[in-house]
Amino acid sequence: MYIVETKIFKSDEPVLLESGRELKHIEVAYETYGALNPQGDNAILLLHALTGDAHAAGWHIGDKKPGWWNDMVGSGKAFDTDKYFVVCSNMLGGCSGTTGPNSINPETGKEYGLGFPVITIEDVVKVQKKLVDFLGIKKLTVAGGSMGGMQALEWALTYGDMVDRVIVIASTPRLSAQSIAFNAVGRNAILSDPNFNNGNYYHGKKPEKGLAIARMIGHITYLCEEAMHEKFARRFQDKDGPGFNFDIDFEVESYLAHQGQTFVDRFDANSYLYITKAVDYFDVAGKYGSLEKAFEKTKSKFLVISFTSDWLFPSSQSKELVNALMNNKKDVSYCEIDSPCGHDAFLLEYEVQTKIIRSFLCTD
Repeated sequence: MYIVETKIFKSDEPVLLESGRELKHIEVAYETYGALNPQGDNAILLLHALTGDAHAAGWHIGDKKPGWWNDMVGSGKAFDTDKYFVVCSNMLGGCSGTTGPNSINPETGKEYGLGFPVITIEDVVKVQKKLVDFLGIKKLTVAGGSMGGMQALEWALTYGDMVDRVIVIASTPRLSAQSIAFNAVGRNAILSDPNFNNGNYYHGKKPEKGLAIARMIGHITYLCEEAMHEKFARRFQDKDGPGFNFDIDFEVESYLAHQGQTFVDRFDANSYLYITKAVDYFDVAGKYGSLEKAFEKTKSKFLVISFTSDWLFPSSQSKELVNALMNNKKDVSYCEIDSPCGHDAFLLEYEVQTKIIRSFLCTD
């Protein structure tokens, strides 16, 4: 067990966002593992998923569990801290130390709330680039699962000269209409909460019910039918039969309620609105005309990993990306992992991912 601490990078250099609005001051929460070499070219930037944060590995003092990708980051692991300088930052718009809607707006002295500008994945990566430059990194590998994979693709497209390798796991170059629909329902649950108060809830009752429902909806998409049947089937929760009321009857209901409640204790409802909207807007083909055109000039090596039971970002979307890279004669490796864990497999199937990623990082 090794103890880590989250640091804060501050910048007063204005950030021009894709919307045309500007952030004059930003703070970025980040953690590092391992050491940067004198050449500044052994860095790996880990990019978190929708509700992640900078704490990817190790332990904070007093924590009951380690960082969200601890099985993948450390000495001898997939992202080997004996070889690499591994960095993970909380994204712009987040609520775990990086500037977002729960941050104080220096112009008003109050939380931004819905006064925070709408952001995109491009904006998120632009802020990460400031941190990378501050740390003295010259070349890097970018790696992420789910929304983190979108950020990795944006890095390759926007700052390709810096990016040697790109690892995209359980991700997509754009959301399907179905995925956008799930995000929309989650946002509407938050917006409809009577305590939402137009986003100005920081000194009163918070929209906990709306945020919990949004989490429950999202969590359903992270699993799959096989995983849910294996874990819950149709078993009743602490009873032998139906209660003939609208209380919790089934184990799966109890599980989702627990996931929703624990989520509201650590996440900000406004951040959920902003981040899901940024994910909705991400569309590589739409921005560049096609996936083939988008990756015409990239020089990075790509590793794309998908999972057989992931119906949120199915393998077909990863294959679409791989085909576009192959059509451009780019260096790309693709692995589809047989897993019953659904979309969450990128957090759970660490043993097979370790073998694949370690091999990819060692290639010239």
